[in-house]
Amino acid sequence: MSKTIIVTGGSRGIGAEIVRVLANENYNVILNYNKSGEKAKTIQKQLQEQGKTVEIFKADVSKREEVKKLIQFTLEKFKTIDVLINNAGIAQAKIFTDITDEDWNTMIQTNLTSVFYCIQEALPTMIHNKKGSIINISSIWGMVGGACEVHYSASKAGIDGLTKGLAKELGPSNIRVNSIAPGAMDTDMNKGTTKEEWQQVINETPLQKIGKPIDIARCVSWLVEDEFTTGQVISINGGWVIT
Repeated sequence: MSKTIIVTGGSRGIGAEIVRVLANENYNVILNYNKSGEKAKTIQKQLQEQGKTVEIFKADVSKREEVKKLIQFTLEKFKTIDVLINNAGIAQAKIFTDITDEDWNTMIQTNLTSVFYCIQEALPTMIHNKKGSIINISSIWGMVGGACEVHYSASKAGIDGLTKGLAKELGPSNIRVNSIAPGAMDTDMNKGTTKEEWQQVINETPLQKIGKPIDIARCVSWLVEDEFTTGQVISINGGWVIT
């Protein structure tokens, strides 16, 4: 039986590439989106025309009631949840002293609390099945911190801490929990980066290039089927940061 996989924030960037890769590997994929409905519908249509199983569902995963509806939709369609990929998130560049209460609360709610909600709501099914995989997309800034992105860095560091603690708690239930921490990626989220800034990153990166969403999607694909990796923060960054 094909595994059923939820991908939050699956309509753009890394999330969209994860959806495409997993659908082409013949999993049942639920593409969650919030604002990019047309993009979600386009991805669904393209993949369904290829005979792939992709459903789309609108939900703001920073709100528990909408997460509940996403989980209910998935269970009604496919009866189970095998893999949860928490990818939805936002970024904001701002110096620390200019960060408002609203900036902080929105960042934490969207990037970190959403992961808490999604995992809590999906877990009963995984625990009942005594198997599952949770893959959280964090960031290199959660590992080393990013100037002028302190609230973003804090939210992503929180994801990595959640990942490690939960992996220990859920291991006896045969549920694996891992984070993937992308480095500099060529995505919409980084569209404001100048050529000079990209070149500086390239110069500091041993592999001398910028990452692409497919690099993250390939790691996700491996973690979906792996059976002995848990509690890890896997940073895919071309050697930009080596810890």
